[in-house]
Amino acid sequence: MKNIQKYFPFFLISFLLFSCEDVVNVDLETASPKLVIDASIKWNNNDNGNNQTIYLSTTTNYYSSSIPKVSGAIVFITNLSSETLPVYNFIETSAGTYQCANFEPVLNNEYQLTVIYEEQTYKATSILMPTPTIEFAEQSTITGFDGKDVIQFKFYFQDELNQDNFYLIGFKNNNIVYPEYGIVTDEFFQGNLMFGLYIDEDLKAGDEVNYSLQGVTEKYSNYMNKLLNIAGNDGGSPFATPPATLRGNIVNQTNIDNYPLGYFHLSEIDSGSYTIE
Repeated sequence: MKNIQKYFPFFLISFLLFSCEDVVNVDLETASPKLVIDASIKWNNNDNGNNQTIYLSTTTNYYSSSIPKVSGAIVFITNLSSETLPVYNFIETSAGTYQCANFEPVLNNEYQLTVIYEEQTYKATSILMPTPTIEFAEQSTITGFDGKDVIQFKFYFQDELNQDNFYLIGFKNNNIVYPEYGIVTDEFFQGNLMFGLYIDEDLKAGDEVNYSLQGVTEKYSNYMNKLLNIAGNDGGSPFATPPATLRGNIVNQTNIDNYPLGYFHLSEIDSGSYTIE
């Protein structure tokens, strides 16, 4: 089977300049802060999905070392597919962190997110996407570009037949700080056994690899592709504020021009852990 997705570590090449260096402070224009809504609802198939968290913050200037947290917002999610239209309230438990303990996930149901902050109302709708079960995982050894042996890791899952599917795949090992992500599609593998592939030349026996799989909508897959391209997928968190403006699916109902950053996404998630042998 053709490789679906490959993950390679990126190398930072440093050039040593043997000359005097002066520190230059550049005055950068600072735009008005924008609300950032991190509303990724994940239903782990090992639990009931009742406990969910949404994070609110704002953008800040380039040189800031901290991300401003947003307090005092009203946050809730409504199940639009249920006749009773149940509402799940997210209560602020700490600055910028809003939690719900009674969320009820239902596959393929449409949910609506509502955030009210500083007299502005933000809304988004999305479907809770199903995710295939990860069937098994394995490792093998291949020859790298430099002729040395490299360990590669794969996990396998069965794609659904007769429908277009998109998946968000994640990997993290104990040698890196943040997880690495990639988007794959079943365009050429519909109804077949698919796999996520991870390669890191630093992998060695005893290292632990955590991996995850989420079924996602086509719109969310497009969003994540753009976000990963902006972030460079270089080991940094893809959910940090990007250096370029990327609009998600959340709309300011009060002032459409004052749009927020972030995305409202819901899906099942299957995950596992593997110790390299």
